[in-house]
This record gives sequence, C-alpha cells and structure tokens, in this order.
Amino acid sequence: MTAPVFVVEEVPAGAAYVLDGPEGRHAVSVKRLNPGEALVLTDGRGGWAEAVVTAAEGKDRLVVAVSAAGEEPEPGVRITVVQALPKGDRGELAVETMTETGVDAIVPWQASRCITQWRGERGAKSLAKWRATAREAGKQSRRVRFPEVAEAMSTKQVAALLAEADLAMVLHEDRDTPSQALATAELPASGQVVLVVGPEGGVSPEELAVFAAAGAHPYRLGRSVLRTSTAGTAATAVLLARTGRWA
Repeated sequence: MTAPVFVVEEVPAGAAYVLDGPEGRHAVSVKRLNPGEALVLTDGRGGWAEAVVTAAEGKDRLVVAVSAAGEEPEPGVRITVVQALPKGDRGELAVETMTETGVDAIVPWQASRCITQWRGERGAKSLAKWRATAREAGKQSRRVRFPEVAEAMSTKQVAALLAEADLAMVLHEDRDTPSQALATAELPASGQVVLVVGPEGGVSPEELAVFAAAGAHPYRLGRSVLRTSTAGTAATAVLLARTGRWA
C-alpha cells in the first residue's frame, strides 16, 4: 500500500515539519498515523515530500521528518476534458473518476442541452464542489499534481479553447455524422489535447458546427453509448494509455 497523501500550502524545505489544521486532524484522528509510518506531503501542483511520522500531538498535530522532496514534471501530453454539466451529483462523480484516472484539467461546460444550469450562488457552490472533489480524489489516488477545475465556460469560450489545442476532439455518437475511433486517433508527441464530452442529450448540430470551425473533429469510443458522467473517464483512460503515461 502506498503512503497516504496530505495537502499543504507549501512543500516543506526543512527536515522537520508539523502538519496541523484540517489535514493534521485527518492524519491524527481519522488515519490514526503512528510514529514510524510513512506519508507524502504535496501542494497539489506537483511539489511533493516524503516523510515519516515522529510524533502525534493532541488531535490535530502530526510531527514528521522529511526524508526526500522534489517536483513531478508537467506531462508531455496534457489532457483537458470539457465536461457538459450532468444532472444532480453525477458531476462530482465525473470529476472524481476522471481525477483518479489521471486527467490534467476539467472545464465545466454549459451546453445548450444541459438540464442543469449554473447561475449565481448555485453555480458558485457547484464549482466549489467540483474543485473540492478533485482535491479529495487527487489525495485518494495518491496524486501530487491535481487537475485544475476551471470556471464554467460557454460554447464560444470552449471553441476558443479548442482553437488553441494541439489536438481538438469532440466525443460524438451519431450515425449521420462521420467520426473516427478514439483508440486510433493520431495523438501529438507533446502539447495540449482538449476533449469535449457532451450532455445526456448530445452535442447539438449548432455546437458541432462551432467546434468544427475551431478545428475540432468528432470521435467515438465504441459501439455502446456512455453516460456523460462516465464518458470522460473512459476517454481519458484511452488517451492516457496511448500517450504512454500508463506504460
């Protein structure tokens, strides 16, 4: 079993460090770490430090000795999933599983066929939930570089993002629209891959046209049609395997 991961603002530079606050409480009172046990500290931006517990103080302070530290480099091929807003808590499910799989960035998209609408305070709360989910899933999956969760984008903003990508893709299952299998797509050796996952009702013809004008082409996963909350995870797995990041 790999060592548990805890998030800190800055990765410690010295040999001794005190983990306190909510993360310290989780380590002491929930994980019940004892002297001699290993853990990893990360800033979620690639910085990491391996450490060993030397003492637990009270209910929320863990004293550790840092044995090694470093920074995980940015991946050569960076994968961004533009995720149309699912219904209910399926958005958090999508974020959780994509994070565990290894996606690098997630962009919430207010597609025309989305039932869920992010407006005002509700939108701010939903975005906060997505970001908290990415953070917790990053810890759970032992990542030290958590995915970025952007502000929700409109179709026009997504098109601008696609136009800047080294490879722009739209997952689209439609017998009337020619598409290539994602598993056979020619991927760049480095750079940014942006993949759009539509809502349950699919990407509209108007949105497809806007994305096509930005340089995005339609791709399919297979014969079965996945729900929007699982399609991004499956697609991320396919791409990660083909870029060599799962080698």
